[in-house]
Amino acid sequence: MLSNKNMHFEMSERKILLRFFDVLFVLVSLYTVGVVFEFDYFKISKDNFHWGVLLGSYILLFGAVFEMYNLQVASNQYKTIKSILLTASSTVLGYLLTPYFTPVLPHNRVQIVCFFLSVFFALFFWRTIYIKFFASHRFLKSVVLVCACDEAEELVTDLEEADPHYKVVGFVNSSEKCTNDCCNETIRSFEIKNLKAYVQENVIKEIVIATQNTNGITVELYNQILFLLENGCVIREYTQVYEDSTQRIPVHYMARDFYRYFPFSRNNQNTLYLLMVRFLELAMAVIGILLGVFLVPFILLGNFIGSKGPLFYAQERVGKNGKPFKILKFRTMVVNAEAQGAVFAVQNDSRITPFGKFLRKTRIDEFPQFINIIKGDMAVIGPRPERPVFVSAISEVMPFYETRHIIKPGLTGWAQVKYAYGDSIDGSLVKLQYDLYYIKHRSIFLDVNIMIKTFSAVLFYRGQ
Repeated sequence: MLSNKNMHFEMSERKILLRFFDVLFVLVSLYTVGVVFEFDYFKISKDNFHWGVLLGSYILLFGAVFEMYNLQVASNQYKTIKSILLTASSTVLGYLLTPYFTPVLPHNRVQIVCFFLSVFFALFFWRTIYIKFFASHRFLKSVVLVCACDEAEELVTDLEEADPHYKVVGFVNSSEKCTNDCCNETIRSFEIKNLKAYVQENVIKEIVIATQNTNGITVELYNQILFLLENGCVIREYTQVYEDSTQRIPVHYMARDFYRYFPFSRNNQNTLYLLMVRFLELAMAVIGILLGVFLVPFILLGNFIGSKGPLFYAQERVGKNGKPFKILKFRTMVVNAEAQGAVFAVQNDSRITPFGKFLRKTRIDEFPQFINIIKGDMAVIGPRPERPVFVSAISEVMPFYETRHIIKPGLTGWAQVKYAYGDSIDGSLVKLQYDLYYIKHRSIFLDVNIMIKTFSAVLFYRGQ
């Protein structure tokens, strides 16, 4: 049997661990402070246990908004302190402002300060433990790939960038066209005959099959993999590992048998889900339009000072099933910005006016699109609609690109909250991978996750 002395936490397990101990440490901290000091504001009993439930809910909600459960943030000391401060402040403020469901506001202001410090230092103490212990290299998962040698470096890079606790220690060459001489020098190559012994001696937890050519799985390799499987080693297919780790679909790895890997979410045809989503979209659109009308005088003033020209901007985009429609936005670029032809907008684009940059960063420029949502051209959540000229150009070099048009385009989406900016064909490929992931896994839970991350993007001034 294989040794199990090394422990590894999957990405989903780490997020559960973070959430559980965030709440536990805060409740234990408040209980301890109440016992040791004269702290009477927050004391849980059988009659008011709902106080603790509500406090835990606030911590989880604001923690998600301020990226406490982003594993890259959770592993960084500076970013973690920033998130803790914002989460603790918002949690305490929200808790104090809902007195009907929470304890009566204390007359002694020291109690409020004590409450905040208890929440802050409880989160700080637990997250320091996580960074020093759980985010350390002692919990790395060691993995071996089975792939063609000329693909090894790219596959390893993709997996390790997605999960810093995922370590590919080497690969077994599955291609007859590759020889030992052409194998990448930075990644260790194993002979098939040595695979079983190496896995057993080095506590390899997983073998990832990343070959599309089944002829590369020889009888000898198959027998070794089967033996390892029977002795507790996990055997997984690359596309599954990639999707779980990166939360996007590896279309660059797939050939014309793409649909073997891409079952569409049933919610794309679920009438109840679609009706519920449409009702919520209309409600949000009405609120968005009212808020936009309120902002118009301020936008007019800013437009007059820093972006002279028309207030609105209409442009043709590709919608559901490839049907074109006119998208409406507050103008953020100079007049006649594309006099020389259509080009991708890039970061620090000189065509964007100073006031337009502010509108983009805060996403205020997209408020008029709530009109498109009411008309039915767009949804609140979905792939961002692209221009016909870019769709045609990208479709020629990128397989499956038009698959993203099977649902309505969205005001925000999985690609928008997960990827910084797509200003090229390569950037569009990455965004396509996220869009297809959303189409495949579309659900209320994922929609809520996107809305929370969108709110975070606005708060942190990350608009595009």
